[in-house]
Amino acid sequence: MQVYIGIDWSEAKHDVIMMNAAGVALAQFEIPHSPEGFLQLDETRWRMKLAPEDCVVGLETAHNLLIDFLWSRGYSKVYVVPPTTVKSNRKRFSSSGARSDPSDAIVIADSLRTDHGRLQPWRPDSLLTRQIRAKVSLVNHLTSSTVRLSNRLRAVLLRYYPAVLNMFRSWPTKVAMEFVRAFPTPKHAESLTFDQFQRFARQHRYPNPKRLPACFARLQAPQPEAAQETVEVYQDEAVLLATMLLTTIRAKKEVLRELKTLFREHPDHAIFDSLPGAGDFLAPALLAKFGDDRKRFPTPASVQALAGTCPVTDQSGKRRIIKFRRACDREFRAIAQQWAMASLNQSSWANAYWQRARPRCRYSSLAYRRLANRWLAILWKLWQTGQVYDEAYHLQHRALRSKRHR
Repeated sequence: MQVYIGIDWSEAKHDVIMMNAAGVALAQFEIPHSPEGFLQLDETRWRMKLAPEDCVVGLETAHNLLIDFLWSRGYSKVYVVPPTTVKSNRKRFSSSGARSDPSDAIVIADSLRTDHGRLQPWRPDSLLTRQIRAKVSLVNHLTSSTVRLSNRLRAVLLRYYPAVLNMFRSWPTKVAMEFVRAFPTPKHAESLTFDQFQRFARQHRYPNPKRLPACFARLQAPQPEAAQETVEVYQDEAVLLATMLLTTIRAKKEVLRELKTLFREHPDHAIFDSLPGAGDFLAPALLAKFGDDRKRFPTPASVQALAGTCPVTDQSGKRRIIKFRRACDREFRAIAQQWAMASLNQSSWANAYWQRARPRCRYSSLAYRRLANRWLAILWKLWQTGQVYDEAYHLQHRALRSKRHR
């Protein structure tokens, strides 16, 4: 007998329902998020004389310790039901929009029961792929932290010490952060000689010594002066933010180095490394999004929908509206669009497609998204067949298809 198990998860507890093929609830209970709670779920299954392979389990996330437990106990039919699916299916049971954790568990189980054929079981990726995914996520987090800290430090310096922002032109740089730490007030900068400035730049490996005279001149140029009280208010915060920013930049550099090493060890490394413009970060980021299970994305459209690069069509009778796809993995969409942008300088067909698409698009992001949609279809085919990207081969096939359609 096949049983459908819906689990509404949270950080502290999980609501569970077991449902048969007719939609009848066989058991409904709550378990704590603990080893004892996980065992309670498995023991309930055992008392009902069900094998793990007879259980079709649904949750709204793949990133949960409960899923690791289920896989370790032999539950092979684990499905990740998208939150948007759960939200839309709530109307099956309540037209008022009322919801609760137990009711969401019922919705998940019933969605599995009725829409089982349209969902793909979630199988665990290899340890290496999960490590790469974690590093990619950490790089994105550190990038966001860098932007946030940099913006805050820039606002503080504009308030009492604007000369630092103009000194090295580019912002933020490690040498600028070190300068704020070493010379945290305008008075420190005023007393600085050019020889001292040169020694500081050499100590922190400034890459363009020929630009130092211009940098020093911008530092010493007349600037609006902040009151001494204002300097005292902000200088400690500036030093703290510069220190935090340096730590974040160094951490990101180290994580990128580790990511590159892990990526080189992956069996699919050659496929993603061959992509034009993908580089040291976007290539492993794309690999992490695709994963190892080829059945997870049975068609190119399944990848494109997850990445949000293809639009949504709303059609009824003569009415036909093309909408922006909001229900997607937004991080995946950002990665795909960055790849499309980076590919313009390394792929002739991508550049030609961009030149044709951009005048027809209101925003440049839409043109990048269209190009990313094409790229994902190509990558899906490479991923399924295990082939690396060959620009000449791709151009040859495009030419053949053009001849057939004439």
